[in-house]
Amino acid sequence: MGVTKTFRLITIAAAFSLAALHAQPRLRLSSTTIGPVTVATGSNVASQSIEASNAGNGTLNLQASSSAAWLKPTVGAGHNCSILGGTTCLPIDIGFNANSLLAGSYTGIITVSDPNAIDAPQTITVTLAVGGTIPNSVNLFVAPNGSQDSLVVSTNKLVQSTVVAQGGNWLSFSFTGASSFAFALPYTILAKHQSGMAEGSYSGSVALSASDLAADNKTVAVNLTVTSQPIIQLSSNSLRVSSSSGASKRLFRFTYANRGLGALTLGAVTASGGAWLTVASYPQFNIFDVTIDSGALAAGTYTGSISVASNAINGTQIVPISLDVSAQAAPISRRVANNATFSSDEDIAQGTIVALFGEQLTYADPVSATALPLPQTLGGSRVLVNGIPAPVYYTQFDQINFQIPYDAALGLGTVLVERNGQAGNQVSIRISARAPKLLRLGIGEYGILVNQDQSFPIPVTQGINSRPARVGDVLTMYALGLGPTVPAVVSGAASPTNPLANVVTPSTVTFGAGTIGRQADPVKPQFIGLTPNFVGLYQINVAVPADSPKGNRIGVELNFGQLTSNRVEIAVQ
Repeated sequence: MGVTKTFRLITIAAAFSLAALHAQPRLRLSSTTIGPVTVATGSNVASQSIEASNAGNGTLNLQASSSAAWLKPTVGAGHNCSILGGTTCLPIDIGFNANSLLAGSYTGIITVSDPNAIDAPQTITVTLAVGGTIPNSVNLFVAPNGSQDSLVVSTNKLVQSTVVAQGGNWLSFSFTGASSFAFALPYTILAKHQSGMAEGSYSGSVALSASDLAADNKTVAVNLTVTSQPIIQLSSNSLRVSSSSGASKRLFRFTYANRGLGALTLGAVTASGGAWLTVASYPQFNIFDVTIDSGALAAGTYTGSISVASNAINGTQIVPISLDVSAQAAPISRRVANNATFSSDEDIAQGTIVALFGEQLTYADPVSATALPLPQTLGGSRVLVNGIPAPVYYTQFDQINFQIPYDAALGLGTVLVERNGQAGNQVSIRISARAPKLLRLGIGEYGILVNQDQSFPIPVTQGINSRPARVGDVLTMYALGLGPTVPAVVSGAASPTNPLANVVTPSTVTFGAGTIGRQADPVKPQFIGLTPNFVGLYQINVAVPADSPKGNRIGVELNFGQLTSNRVEIAVQ
């Protein structure tokens, strides 16, 4: 009887939670980034504006604050509009005070909040380029094998250009994209090795004009080195981190590769900027780990750098590090995304493993669950879906991986984090019975599929057990969000082995989906269901059909009638 009463109390609480959700405002922003906005040194720049709207009910009562003295946000009066599904928009007017800033790049964070709104607070990242982003000179490096090197710059207005290149048509300057809500216009300076170009140094230039910013109207000297020596390339050229006082140490992994020729040898990798920043190098794995410890720091912004020496011709690489430390506060949730595509704009199926991103989600060291069923509290934190605790896989300062309960109510729902009993803000999700997502391998668009010999069906790749699939091979595909099974499985519990948890809704797999040329006829899987002894992970066993297209990038999709998964790729020979 006591269990029944408890269940009824939870059900009633969840019903009240959903009712409250539909009565609350939900914050939407037309953009969450501005810039880089360019301005001449000693001058100011015109204000910019972001539109906020209400995707829920009630009324937004917004406040806006800034992390930088040169950035002044103001919430304007509401006006009629149709963006983001709202009928009334509130402009977030962003003023600048850049007159006294020295030449360089500056980043500030605007926080838009409403204590009564779902999906609040949200942040707007603003980048200001004093003196512009156009450099006086550029040094680029390519191997004599048709490879290329580039640098992306931006302006606030379209510019005209004149390109001059000594020794061949190897240099170009092109507009590389825009959006309907762009504050900066990106251009790419591109150098590409041409057939017949010998090793050595080449010079060129890009003359820019017609910009309303005088600093952009300049001639950029471009120096190209064609070389058979190593050329080092890092996975990222900068790092900006948000943390808080008292938070645990955080680790960020960098990889590096040789996009040149010859053997790359790493030298010393060192950190500078303070005791909060350290680095450890593992050259045998082509990685180095950056550790940031904000625990003893007061609120504020801290800067440092990582220096990476090597025998590469492009010299020592300097990685600037910026750390924004905030005072301890309630956990802040930003968005929830499925663990396959990591999109937060898609429906999420019951039972799906998802990632919640935010700040101050836990102060404990990163920790993973070590046993099944999954716990509901990990690292001192728990996640509530529509007010009900969810099974948790993993927690760290800015991310929690958890499972949407199989019995979560369909439709609009909420997620919030409690850290050591302190509740944070709510973010919204849409829960459906099925939302198929194929998992990606992390190499291009290739999916996590496995041949019968446990190799990956991708082109043969050094260091990876890989070979293309062949007609008749039975592949195992891995996926999330495929819906109900028979027998049903309890949230957080391992999937059964006997009997297997089968997805009973008819499905097919298409080979050649989205591929130029003929796609194969849909194939019925030999098995589709939950992977035994895992939580929330589905697998599809399917044979490569005789009419499958051949090639290194063959698209694969999973279909449930009109409902289709995301597309991944495999190699078929």
